[in-house]
Amino acid sequence: MSFVEELRWRGMLQDIMPGTEELLNKENVSGYIGFDPTGDSLHVGHLTQIMTLIHFQNAGHKPVALVGGATGMIGDPSFKSAERNLLDEATLQHNVTSLKTQLSKFLHFGDGDNDAKMVNNYDWFKDFKFLDFIRDVGKLITVNYMMAKDSVKKRLEGDNGLSFTEFTYQLIQGYDFYYLWKHHNCKVQMGGSDQWGNIVTGSEIIRRQDQGTAYAITTQLIKKADGQKFGKTESGAVWLDPKKTSPYKFYQFWLNTTDDDAKNWIKIFTLKTKEEIDAIVAEHDAAPHTRTVQKALAKDITIRTHSEKDYETAVKTSEFLFGNGSLEFLTELEHDSVLEVFDGVPQFEINRNQLTEGVNVLDLLAVHTQVFPSKGEARKMLQGGGVAINKEKINDIELVVNTTHLISDRYIVAQRGKKNYFLIIVK
Repeated sequence: MSFVEELRWRGMLQDIMPGTEELLNKENVSGYIGFDPTGDSLHVGHLTQIMTLIHFQNAGHKPVALVGGATGMIGDPSFKSAERNLLDEATLQHNVTSLKTQLSKFLHFGDGDNDAKMVNNYDWFKDFKFLDFIRDVGKLITVNYMMAKDSVKKRLEGDNGLSFTEFTYQLIQGYDFYYLWKHHNCKVQMGGSDQWGNIVTGSEIIRRQDQGTAYAITTQLIKKADGQKFGKTESGAVWLDPKKTSPYKFYQFWLNTTDDDAKNWIKIFTLKTKEEIDAIVAEHDAAPHTRTVQKALAKDITIRTHSEKDYETAVKTSEFLFGNGSLEFLTELEHDSVLEVFDGVPQFEINRNQLTEGVNVLDLLAVHTQVFPSKGEARKMLQGGGVAINKEKINDIELVVNTTHLISDRYIVAQRGKKNYFLIIVK
């Protein structure tokens, strides 16, 4: 299956410039996508473009990932309501290095004809003088042409206007395409559908400067079935960096998708074949409560973004918090990872000396911590079988809790009722 056919059946294709599909079917081509380094991590909103480059490479073509060290200093105004904060050079270079590391998890980089390549547009813009730029590039595109772009029109109609800095962005991104076409034989630029105007500006610069021909493909902007923006949760963006979004939360993001979204996203964000996906959907439809599609989607993307081990830990965490899973997996985690598992769960601290001497269970739950507001309430629920320590039901109000109850010599997990957990940390 060709690259364009792959995008088409997966529901990813939005616009394609005439002649692009014929070119890609005729020869192996270099093509690129730009990534904005305004942060030191990509998020799930970038995964559509990452998957596009993966399919491009799998089809035999050469993917080029452009990290916009120069354009990141300006900020793309395309369909944004306000100007971005401009970043200093040191911050941008740190971000560029971080993005390179993340992209390397998805693409095979090297020196081969089909190997991915990383470029940074700061390398060709850092010595490009302003007067030279407006003479050599600015003359190629008219203001009328630039004003006609929908992204520019929307900003001019808005309350915040459009700065000259942002207005020139499409010229700079357009020159990127020209530079890569000229020096790296990049004949195709790809991106989200909001980038169509900037991409076409690049092909126009190539045509006017060197009478060359370049091509363009854009992918659909992903939205939820209810029309809401993809990739956002109540707590913000879902990052690919495990320090910003833990593998568990990443896994849960995909697991908690609706049936309609999961059936669309498994085509977009996994490499499973049409036959595999059809079989998964059929199994899901036969028993929707098993959430077969969501589990397959979450497993695939969590393993490829993080690791098999991170996926297994995420599953065990889910089984512990929402089912009858054991606590053994906690012994394999670093302290920060344990805190991530219990993010949002009330946490208390207790002195190690107190546990060494031994603490009555009622004192532990109502005096040294506030799992219960009083010893009376703790006694009542404990006698009623509603209290567990480390997932084991406690019925003895005389129980003495000591260091032998510690998980990894540091934690005790108290449970009040079925779903109320508390983490007690020994200091």
